[in-house]
Amino acid sequence: MMATRRSGVSLEEIAEEFGCVHRTAQRMTEALEAAFPQAQAEDGDDRKRRWRIPTRAVAPLLTPAAEELAALTTAIRQLDAAGMASEARSARQLEQKVRALLPANAGTRLAVDEEALLEALGHAARPGPRPASSSEVDAAISEALKGPFLLRILYRKREQDQPTSRIVAPHGLLLGTRRYLVARDLRKGPDAPLQHYRVEEITLAEVQDESFEIDPDFSIARHAQKGFGSYESAAEHGDVVWRFTPEAAPHARRFVFHPTQVVEAESDGSLLVRFRASGLLEMCWHLYSWGKSVEVLQPPRLREMVQGFQRDFGVLP
Repeated sequence: MMATRRSGVSLEEIAEEFGCVHRTAQRMTEALEAAFPQAQAEDGDDRKRRWRIPTRAVAPLLTPAAEELAALTTAIRQLDAAGMASEARSARQLEQKVRALLPANAGTRLAVDEEALLEALGHAARPGPRPASSSEVDAAISEALKGPFLLRILYRKREQDQPTSRIVAPHGLLLGTRRYLVARDLRKGPDAPLQHYRVEEITLAEVQDESFEIDPDFSIARHAQKGFGSYESAAEHGDVVWRFTPEAAPHARRFVFHPTQVVEAESDGSLLVRFRASGLLEMCWHLYSWGKSVEVLQPPRLREMVQGFQRDFGVLP
């Protein structure tokens, strides 16, 4: 597949992709030429030899596996469940194109295998409550983010009885128990800090004709790390330290509580987990499921919020 690219594939790229030494990469190109007589080796302007194969030569090998089709179907359902209607629609269109290209003699066998896989996966459903969503609002947010275009929204804060209109510059979307649109309110100026808007409280969203430039230093991945969940607050951001009991420590080791976490085993078998984030209420919701098997060491405010509400549960999360 790498050799079907317009630029072909070089020994260095093969070694990097497969984690092998130069000599092994050479043997792989020899095997490539033996399996595909159509392969052509040419030296480029950079003096690197590249191997190319016409796409039609490998087309019979590109039939999707049942596992791949099942994964695509599962991904579409997960996008639907996450309220990402536009992305789910695009993925569904891709699925239709892939299935239309399947060889006739492979279709029936793949369908049987895929059905068995999906049944075994339970359709990879994610049970539990989730916020209701508006397909029109979701579609407008998706289109605005792709532009990027300015977005006019009708948004209601908690303390408001009626929503108000505002023009925002959307920078990203945070997904979780709640969904937040990360955007800048243009009324507050070009240097105003980014704000979070609960998607479920946006009653109307209209994409504007005007585009804008995303802040060059902005990264939705880095921004997401500021919070424990989908909520982020600069006032709450700080050091978080939890201690799990020796009995719960092995189970806690299998969790990634935050991308920046650092774990430390103590002499008595307990486990310390440290990270920096905000979102104390979402931390409380999660900590409650661990019962009395976890102790909050920092921050003091989170420790106060948790104390008195921990219980002994028969199972861990």
